[in-house]
Amino acid sequence: MEKENKKVMRQVKILIILLFVWVTTSQAQNERKFIRQGNKYYESAMKETSKPDTVQFNKAEIEYRKAIEKKPNEAKWNFNLADALYKQNKFEESAEKFRDIAEKTTDKVEKSRALHNMGNSLLMNKKLDESIAAYKEALRNNPKDLDTKYNLLYAMNLKKKQQDQKKKDDQKKDKDKDKKNDQKKDQKKDQDKKNKDQQKQNQNQDKQKQQQQQQQQSKISKQDAEQMLQALENSEKKTQEKVKKVQALKAQSKNVDKDW
Repeated sequence: MEKENKKVMRQVKILIILLFVWVTTSQAQNERKFIRQGNKYYESAMKETSKPDTVQFNKAEIEYRKAIEKKPNEAKWNFNLADALYKQNKFEESAEKFRDIAEKTTDKVEKSRALHNMGNSLLMNKKLDESIAAYKEALRNNPKDLDTKYNLLYAMNLKKKQQDQKKKDDQKKDKDKDKKNDQKKDQKKDQDKKNKDQQKQNQNQDKQKQQQQQQQQSKISKQDAEQMLQALENSEKKTQEKVKKVQALKAQSKNVDKDW
């Protein structure tokens, strides 16, 4: 987030140009003391070029708030406070403060500056549509402000890039979705083929089992037939033996009759 904000600040060259400190010279001693002290902290922080000195900006904010407690509606002091908030990357707070200044002032130039800086705060907070609206409103109050025109074009170009990137991302998502659907279809085909092969294999196994059972049944039937045949043969032998015995007894009876 911080790196992206630094990048935007480098590209939008006028974000710093119009964010300046208003100096007052006609307020009561205590109020002027707070403003002077706040300005010292602010100027000290601005000397640090390698990175924002948020500690000094925070001290400036505290002093500006002390002065505003004495005179809440002083536009210049509120502008100082909003500027100090912006320098601390408190973009949401600075945007609201600049908005309040723009709504209260009747001077078109001051209103344009406040709206311009509100647009800067919104831009840094990645609220592109709102920042574009603020820049446009600033230009309505001061159409010749080239800095605001530059920032407006920058914000509109940034929005277009985001829209183009979103379109590419959506297209990529659609492609990835289609690819996943194709993969699912291929997986389903592979699974269907495996299921068919497995079904065919099961059918072959069932067929083999049936054949084995039939062969087994056939063997058992042959054995039973042989046993039945053997039993018949034994029965027939027994019957013949009985017949022979009966015949023998009859023959003996006849012989006895003759002796008598």
